[in-house]
Amino acid sequence: MQIDNYIEYSLLHPSATERDVIELCLAAQKNNFRAVNINSYYISLAKELLSKTDIKVSTPIGFPLGAMATASKVYEAKQALHDGADEIEMVINQGLLKSKNYVSVLKDITDVKLAIGDTPLKVIIEISELNKNEVIRICEICLDAKIDFIKTSSGFSKNGATLTTVKIIKKTVRNQIKIIAFDGIEDHETAVKYLESGANIVGINYGLELFDNKRAKRNSKIFKQYIKTFKTEDALAAESVVEKI
Repeated sequence: MQIDNYIEYSLLHPSATERDVIELCLAAQKNNFRAVNINSYYISLAKELLSKTDIKVSTPIGFPLGAMATASKVYEAKQALHDGADEIEMVINQGLLKSKNYVSVLKDITDVKLAIGDTPLKVIIEISELNKNEVIRICEICLDAKIDFIKTSSGFSKNGATLTTVKIIKKTVRNQIKIIAFDGIEDHETAVKYLESGANIVGINYGLELFDNKRAKRNSKIFKQYIKTFKTEDALAAESVVEKI
């Protein structure tokens, strides 16, 4: 199964450098990934590097905790759009959800959605912090908010996506909201399992490149779950881009 167009390539580490972002974008272009996901400071850089491609530039707001004021999330989302972001993702306020303050959770999400209009909104629900009933409840809230994607994880919690939770989300939202399985997916076989279980997109972290089984058979030494994406030829290309910038 060819999965490149289902991959969202993420680099959200706080110490990521401009060079890292350049490498991320070059790798995404080389592999024809669906999107890159970067911190908002680097939106303009990523847009310039990917201007001749169909690759989306996504950025998180209220990240990674989600517990800040809704007005702050709205401001951050609007600024990200101004800088050129194609998609916005936000972390839910977990404390409000666990307090059963569902109206405030809905308002938090809806206010951001209204602020960005037709721009796709991804809502990170952080499944490792929620029980099954809470997962179902936040999915129902997301349905009410008419958001575009539910994302399983921020990458900053104790665990990432699980097949069981993806199936629970899929059963709840059906085809009304798309699902992004993120964090802990490090090989082609696992990525395919998530897509077959109901995920529409698979998120992987910077530095990983997933190979299909045919390529694995041709070169078993390379296929050991993952390899470093950035190779010598990419390094030369990156240096050329840096000089132009």
